[in-house]
Amino acid sequence: MNKDALNGLLESRRALIDPATFGLERPQRQGRRAAGLGVSQEQLDQIAGYAPRTYNRLVNGKIVDPSFDLLRAYARPLRLTEQEWVAMCRFARSEDPTARLHPRSGLEVPGMWADAVEGFRHMAYITDQSYNLLAHNEPFADLFANRQPPPNMMEWMLLSEAARTTLTDWKTVWAPYVLPQLRGARAILPEDCILAAIEQAVIADLECGPMYEERTTAQVHPDGQMRPLLHPLLGPGWANICAAEPLSSPNARLMIVMFYPGVGPSHVRRPHLRAQAV
Repeated sequence: MNKDALNGLLESRRALIDPATFGLERPQRQGRRAAGLGVSQEQLDQIAGYAPRTYNRLVNGKIVDPSFDLLRAYARPLRLTEQEWVAMCRFARSEDPTARLHPRSGLEVPGMWADAVEGFRHMAYITDQSYNLLAHNEPFADLFANRQPPPNMMEWMLLSEAARTTLTDWKTVWAPYVLPQLRGARAILPEDCILAAIEQAVIADLECGPMYEERTTAQVHPDGQMRPLLHPLLGPGWANICAAEPLSSPNARLMIVMFYPGVGPSHVRRPHLRAQAV
């Protein structure tokens, strides 16, 4: 536990919380009240549903290995951002949280990411936690008929007839590695109705269904993969796939697809990047 960092984060946020927003009055007595309009520690315990002095013990490092449930109970009334929630868990438990703090965190991405995506010269796009397409650039649009990308990339990759042509060797190279991504997403987002519907459609599909049940691989993302691709304008070639996650939007993903027409995988493989020894 990093007690000082945890105390600094939570106490600075507490100073910004007006107790009136929770139907409480600002304490008149002196004591453990935050500066400004800040809610008192006692009030915060009341809001979080924990015994008096629980918050005091937390910020002073007297609760060893606090549970995620306890941390979440205080993070929400303190209105921590998703990044602050991660920091809180790291400071209190020395590990990242097992679930996001805000329900919509994986469903929306800061708008500036659209500008970032447009700046890539390679195919690039962003999806939310459900694999709904949020933004893409012009090179990515070239991959689809009428330059109209599908609304959901997971559904397209697994269930679209067009994908089974565009994604070369779909049955042996693409589907066996995309299906585990769906299973992994369902495992951490069991209440996501879009992913649930895609999963049901996959199970019912004559080709996808049996492969989905085999569970022979456990890949949860395609980062660093090279796969054959039939580009409608550039012809056959190989795609290098880079995957990343916007830190403010857990389970959303940025995909960059570098396509090299008319070559084999040995021509596009790059060595790992490593810092030079000092």
